[in-house]
Amino acid sequence: MGLKCGIVGLPNVGKSTLFNCLSNAKAQAANFPFCTIEPNIGITNVPDERLDVLAKLANPQKVVPATVEIVDIAGLVKGASKGEGLGNLFLSHIRETDAIIHVLRCFDNENIIHVEGSINPVRDKEIIDIELQIKDLESVDKKIQRISKMAKVGDKDARKGLGNLAIYKQHLEAGKSARSIVLPEEDKKIVDDIHLITAKPILYLCNVDEKSVSNGNKYVDMVRENVKNEKAEVLVVAAAIEAEIAELENYEDRKVFLEELGLKEAGVNKLIKAAYRLLNLSTYFTVGEKEVRAWTIVKGMSAPQAASVIHTDFEKGFIKAEVMKYNDFIFYKSEFACKEVGKLSIEGKEYIVSDGDIMHFRFNV
Repeated sequence: MGLKCGIVGLPNVGKSTLFNCLSNAKAQAANFPFCTIEPNIGITNVPDERLDVLAKLANPQKVVPATVEIVDIAGLVKGASKGEGLGNLFLSHIRETDAIIHVLRCFDNENIIHVEGSINPVRDKEIIDIELQIKDLESVDKKIQRISKMAKVGDKDARKGLGNLAIYKQHLEAGKSARSIVLPEEDKKIVDDIHLITAKPILYLCNVDEKSVSNGNKYVDMVRENVKNEKAEVLVVAAAIEAEIAELENYEDRKVFLEELGLKEAGVNKLIKAAYRLLNLSTYFTVGEKEVRAWTIVKGMSAPQAASVIHTDFEKGFIKAEVMKYNDFIFYKSEFACKEVGKLSIEGKEYIVSDGDIMHFRFNV
């Protein structure tokens, strides 16, 4: 799909450690700022129990999971919007992502330095927020300058655009992120071309120590209270534990390790699933003897659009789609059985694909 999440945060909050757990790529992790300069990009599999169930039923030659792209962006510092710490370069990398995972340090450890000298995740969050808001404000001001001339000569669209841009400007100057602005969706289109960083959906990831991984701690509580009006998900993960889990190659060893910590699932798995949701993605499946595969689409896609993810020719020559619901397929255990009881439907171009649909496309090129 070409959509990606960017991991951001201050230096030394655990971004690169988490990225290493998420991806086969090995980002450099070290105890000093600006260790990561160029963004590291990793493709990671999306954990999906449904894929395993389908594979057991179909016994295919190959199983292919859905994937999500994660970008590890270098640690920002106060003054990044003015170029501090190579800030402008880093901010441009964030602008190229579709959603943001904001990592906040929520643990004490005197052996790991903090760029601000103390542990306060709310302050850290606000430092990043301000830098991103300042950068967005620059973008809004530049667009205001561009279209103000058109508004002066009577362009009605430009005048309306200026009014909406003024609302964005006031909102950002008040220290609020663009994603929280209240405007009709049609009016928000005025900023589509300038790709505001603070308009991107966001997930807050609290990096904690081992003893806080199950129930959180005072720092996590601070974050939750601070972001309660943002409609943003807050995840609790211990990057140090995830690094240990990543070193265990055997599934049973990982399971025992997690059970000893009182965890049902690795934090990295929860993060990948959350990133998938953050990007507004869903999954449909193709099931056959050769391959069982999870395909990634944006929620709300029609059947032809979903078909294009397999190959663009599928959309161009789309005739119809054969669709089975996941629960029906699992209950009746085969395509033939689903068809016999009327649980296989034939859908046309207007059909909106649901998460978990099992599909077969008919097309003609």
